[in-house]
Amino acid sequence: MALKTGDAAPSFALEDQDGQMRRLEDLKGKILVLFFYPKDDTPGCTAEACTFRDQYSDLTALGAEVWGVSGDDAVSHRRFAERHQLPFPLLSDNTGNLRRSFGVPKTFGLLPARVTYVIDQQGVIQLVFNNLLDGPAHVKEAEAVVRTLAAG
Repeated sequence: MALKTGDAAPSFALEDQDGQMRRLEDLKGKILVLFFYPKDDTPGCTAEACTFRDQYSDLTALGAEVWGVSGDDAVSHRRFAERHQLPFPLLSDNTGNLRRSFGVPKTFGLLPARVTYVIDQQGVIQLVFNNLLDGPAHVKEAEAVVRTLAAG
């Protein structure tokens, strides 16, 4: 069942491209922009990740962290992050457990969907944005919610 605005984000712990364990609990008091994307180095995913990269300093200045998630392994994530100078962690959800716990759907029953969540300082989901075709729109939507949360 897909999570929606107002739901508590599920607890999770996944490794990033550098082998560092990332836990939702470690971000208490911070805003998390968690974006699920289909695959490293595909055109739409690259556009989305690079747009998050380009807005990263604005988002972190507002007190937010940005984490990307796909089913790719750490080696693929590391290459993707290095190739595009991505300053944020990319989590490896190779079992699909995190995707399932958030209820991220598959498009046409095949492709992992592109869904972005903004999780507030108390761990409550404040945005669910699902748009497979317009990766950069995820950044615009997330930034608007982060600005509202940061303003208090």
